Amino acid sequence: MGTSQQNREEARQLMAGVDEGVAAGLLRGALDLHVHSGPSTMPRQLDHMQAAEEAIAAGMRAVLFKDHHYSAAPFIPLMERLIEKPDFSMFSGLVLNNSTGGLNPYVVDAQLKMGAKLIWMPTAQSANHIRSAHRKARLVSNVQLVNSPALTVLDELGNVLDVVKQILDQIAEFDVILSSGHLHVWEIWKLFDEARSRGVKRLLINHPMYGLHFTPEDVSDFAKLGVIVEQSAAMYVDSRFNVYSPQELKDHIDAAGVANSSIGSDLGQVDNPTPVEGMRQAIKLCLALGYSEADVRTMVTTNPCRLVGLTP
Repeated sequence: MGTSQQNREEARQLMAGVDEGVAAGLLRGALDLHVHSGPSTMPRQLDHMQAAEEAIAAGMRAVLFKDHHYSAAPFIPLMERLIEKPDFSMFSGLVLNNSTGGLNPYVVDAQLKMGAKLIWMPTAQSANHIRSAHRKARLVSNVQLVNSPALTVLDELGNVLDVVKQILDQIAEFDVILSSGHLHVWEIWKLFDEARSRGVKRLLINHPMYGLHFTPEDVSDFAKLGVIVEQSAAMYVDSRFNVYSPQELKDHIDAAGVANSSIGSDLGQVDNPTPVEGMRQAIKLCLALGYSEADVRTMVTTNPCRLVGLTP
């Protein structure tokens, strides 16, 4: 792994050799399931409407808005009425941080009935995230909220909490996506085993090599179970969040295999590429790394479509 500056320069050089028209063609119809637009507790360079409008202008199929501290799901019908673009879809979901009620099945029930498409396990207020931030080892929060309890999905014996089992049953009933959030890989193994036994079918891991303590073998084993492994474009492209070289992007994708990989921008912050630009750069970088157009389409269109239940 080089420095962020070295990684970004290498990425820029590789992307410069890719045909812009090919990249634009692959962006058309793509889905970004990791958009950090605003309003938010953290500074954002564009709001949800602007993010949607930019995605529509690029010909994208859908976006999913993520905020660590609230769900945009109840506002989607209002945005749809204002945008009036029936062939473009918008989604959101609920992150189970303390700021949204924590591991609370009553909040989950309400959000699912208001259209939430994805339930993330705790992120910024998970025990794993808080430990990493304390050690200044990735997953550091950009905003300081009131200190809150560190959340875990397991009891002291390593068993999945009963309240989490109840939430998994709700996710299965509504057939929505379960994301592992920022839990530790050990917690995720336990969680996903329980989820699969309860009928949860749409399983997602976000940036497993970043702060979640995965090994490539872990990623491969999860992929064999049908889990979709999402890589965050922000960590590989010309972004201030870049922490990985282009070769590491290839290594991380290959650990899961194209058939079980997806790419989300994880962008929307100030002083970064926009989500659409981040997706465009990720597409170009993947092409430069030798992935075929069909491979890239699988990662930015087919697999995200499969997660949210859209036809590619």
